[in-house]
Amino acid sequence: MIRENLKDVRNEINKACTLSGRDEKSVELIAVSKTKPVSELMEAYECGCRLFGENKVQELVDKYEQMPKDIKWHMIGHLQRNKVKYIVDKVAMIHSVDSLRLAEEISKEALKHQVTVDILIEINVACEESKFGVTVADAEALIREIAVLPGIRIRGLMTVAPYTENAEENRPYFESLRQLSVDINAKNIDNVNMNVLSMGMTGDYAVAIMEGATHVRVGTGIFGERQYAL
Repeated sequence: MIRENLKDVRNEINKACTLSGRDEKSVELIAVSKTKPVSELMEAYECGCRLFGENKVQELVDKYEQMPKDIKWHMIGHLQRNKVKYIVDKVAMIHSVDSLRLAEEISKEALKHQVTVDILIEINVACEESKFGVTVADAEALIREIAVLPGIRIRGLMTVAPYTENAEENRPYFESLRQLSVDINAKNIDNVNMNVLSMGMTGDYAVAIMEGATHVRVGTGIFGERQYAL
């Protein structure tokens, strides 16, 4: 099933790239593997997946220890400051940085572990109360504060769009994130690049790609529905 699902997702990515005049290599697929067993992740790995996204620190650490070391792990869920130390030397990128205090903790642990951590600033474009992230209006100020911290590289922006049955409804949010990245890029802030746009999930990644996503986070579309312990 995973092999077939991956084939379908990659076809959709290629189709969206063609429609928007983009090179398919400009979009990275992150297989979101939360709650899934290592056996299923290995199936995706054997089909060529090398980018995996986790929402929970403990799950990421457990899977990191068990799986091949050429995998690039992405922390995509809300990150508590007291958990940063467990993943700072294991992740390729942290997508969910939404406060100066979290960034300061990442910086502190990065220096301790002698690594430089690539991060994305999480933007709550739709201003949903249930979601994490800084507002579009406050994004630049936060980015300027974080950019001066050692051990961190700001690589771009991330958003979690609202859940919707109709992916087109999220197009304005993706468009808004892309525009924000263009505006921030134009400021030429030291230690800030806007070359990563992490947006789009199983229900809306094709629309996100058409609006400029460089990384799409697909879980259910690859692995099926999540399995939660009762």
